[in-house]
Amino acid sequence: MLTTMAGKPPAPRTPTMRDVAALAGVSLKTVSRVVNQEAGVTAELAERVAGAIRLLDYRHDTTASSLRRTDRRTASIGLVVVFASSSDGDAQREADLVRALAARQVDGLIVVPVAPDQRVLLNEHRLGLPMVFVDRPAITRDVDSVTTDNREGARLAVGHLARHGHRRIAFLGDLHSIWTAEERYLGYVEGLATEGIRLDPRLIRRDMRGIDAACAAATELLGSSEAPSAFFAGQNLLTIGVVRALQALGLRHRVALIGFDDFTLADLLEPAVSVIAQDAVGLGQAAASRLFEQLDGDAFPARHIRVPTRLIARGSGELPPG
Repeated sequence: MLTTMAGKPPAPRTPTMRDVAALAGVSLKTVSRVVNQEAGVTAELAERVAGAIRLLDYRHDTTASSLRRTDRRTASIGLVVVFASSSDGDAQREADLVRALAARQVDGLIVVPVAPDQRVLLNEHRLGLPMVFVDRPAITRDVDSVTTDNREGARLAVGHLARHGHRRIAFLGDLHSIWTAEERYLGYVEGLATEGIRLDPRLIRRDMRGIDAACAAATELLGSSEAPSAFFAGQNLLTIGVVRALQALGLRHRVALIGFDDFTLADLLEPAVSVIAQDAVGLGQAAASRLFEQLDGDAFPARHIRVPTRLIARGSGELPPG
């Protein structure tokens, strides 16, 4: 169980089946039949029980019969990762998975959150479930999180292009509502400022979704009278879109490119694509280490751990201005 932080009130008691029965005005056996979806309960009674479950936010312990340890631990950690497209996820699916894992009494959760509304996640944490967010932070400072240092990675990309003589550096970014995309855009802006390069809104394309959109945006930018000499793409599918545009226009050896996130075969293209690479192993190790610290009773305040990126220079990011 997660130790209560000093100065904070203890977590509220988790509702029991007996509490549900009392609120619904039925027997414990009736609640058990409804929860376990057994026959012999009228529709009216089932609805009363269901209403009580919703009001109490009751979670059925599906592993209670098999638990034998006095500390109630199940020696299991839940991992929630939901993908629905290039960089966004299915919020309802995430909520369902979190509730299911909590009902199975996992000892803790490592979650890659996708929902802007994190109430389901935070409610389980408030009820005492140790939890660490990965890739995106929690909206509250009470939950530990481990993320890539997205801003520093973007600053690194811009600085690298600037050192190779580029002043007109275009930016292509994912949805601004995605935390990682916003961080990379802010890193791009900060990188320009550090290098003394004026921000030119005409070189910025945000809310890009997928390869085709990025290819079209890059083609448009390269056809303008003030075309960029370099691109920084804030997500790997966007990088592929820029590569396609450069190839179609015969500019792959004349316009520089750095992408955020590596991708398959990036090193086999001509020129090979330079990228800002995330440390997936480092992210996983940091998240697991922090969760185990919670399970061991660490009562220190929650932390936001940033894992550094690294620049992989392969050729495309080292081209001089044409």
